[in-house]
Amino acid sequence: MIDLTGKTAIVTGGSRGIGKSACLLLAKAGANVAFGFRNNESAAQSVVEEIRLEGKHALAVAGDVSQRETFEQLFDQARASFGQIHIVVGNAGVWERAAIDEMTENQWQKTIDTNLKSIYYLCHFAAREMKPNQAGKIILISSTAGQRGEAFYSHYAASKGAIIAFTKSLASELGPANIRVNCVAPGWVNTDMCSEEFENDAFKQSVLQSIPLHRLPTSEEIARTVLFLASDLATHITGEILNVNGGSVLCG
Repeated sequence: MIDLTGKTAIVTGGSRGIGKSACLLLAKAGANVAFGFRNNESAAQSVVEEIRLEGKHALAVAGDVSQRETFEQLFDQARASFGQIHIVVGNAGVWERAAIDEMTENQWQKTIDTNLKSIYYLCHFAAREMKPNQAGKIILISSTAGQRGEAFYSHYAASKGAIIAFTKSLASELGPANIRVNCVAPGWVNTDMCSEEFENDAFKQSVLQSIPLHRLPTSEEIARTVLFLASDLATHITGEILNVNGGSVLCG
């Protein structure tokens, strides 16, 4: 029912976790995919090969998402390889613990640059691509931390809360150009970003108890929501913050 044949998607942070799952699902639905990654070349090439096995084309571009040049290269290479860009997914991010009285300026800046400045660059270049075509889909990954806050991760929560406000602002701004801007807000997800925390069984059990469904989702379960928002099943949805958290944060 979801057919993205002939579409081109760009995904940031595509070599692992939610980003990888989004790349694979978009490709399975028919899209050609260009994705960014930081430095794990072998993981990125593995995703490229998995997409090619689906009979679609893939392109992996290394770079620092806090730098404008990374996005210039990503969009230029995607356009040169696949043509018009139809879908972008802003997923790249970091999550590092820091108590506010111990947090360094560098820790704050790294999180803001990676999680939020990257979203600015992605949307800046996406709007330039999509407005002349009067069509496009922008999907940004936030977090329940951006809705309820998160102790010891205030810089992360601040960046994710800003993405929610950014989504609503751009939905109003870009709607007249037929560009839909939506946000996915996951809760805890079973990815390697959280794997170290979940080595503490007591902590993991407390997390599970806070989720009414009493389980952690897979990265693919989050990516399915991305696929839905990228599809023609969601043609009248924009400015939405779609919560995928098993009921742990009930807001709408």
